[in-house]
Amino acid sequence: MIALIGASGRSGAALARALHAQGTPFRAVVRDGAKWAALGIAAPHAVADLHDAPALRAALEGATTTSSCAHARHAPAILAASAAPLVFMGSTRRHSRWPDAHGDGVRAGEAAFRADGRPGVLLHPTMIYGAEGEDNVQRLAALMRRLPVLPLPGGGRALVQPIHQDDVTACLLAAIRIAHDAPRVLDIAGPAPLPY
Repeated sequence: MIALIGASGRSGAALARALHAQGTPFRAVVRDGAKWAALGIAAPHAVADLHDAPALRAALEGATTTSSCAHARHAPAILAASAAPLVFMGSTRRHSRWPDAHGDGVRAGEAAFRADGRPGVLLHPTMIYGAEGEDNVQRLAALMRRLPVLPLPGGGRALVQPIHQDDVTACLLAAIRIAHDAPRVLDIAGPAPLPY
């Protein structure tokens, strides 16, 4: 059985819907049971905060795979609470050379995952679009409509390679099914680079 941490978030909910549609047994691990119930996905759930070690251990008990769509900075707590192989989501912001607390958290989570040595994978998606509630692309487009000048890397010619939520979900499903023999870290991106 899969324990799915962050099942009520954008990528977590997309993965939960896919697992449910395939008839794959899983337990949603969420902070807010009402938010999970509002999604209408008929699957068992456990309420646990990632800062509550006993509750997290109880929520993950019996899992054959632990998949986390929570921020990668929580990897140490998840590693401590689960004995199962792991599938984590990070972010390509881990490659940022600018001061960035989000990227720092992803790098710290990756370091903990690598140091643990347990089989599994950490997927670093590029900018995700197409998820319910995901608005990265929409915010950039709205900003472009409002401002007469928009400072973009390379004058807008710099390349980005956004990934659709469906592709992120497909990558997570594939990662869950693979029998990993070591900790692996992979960047995942859309099919082609595009200029801003």
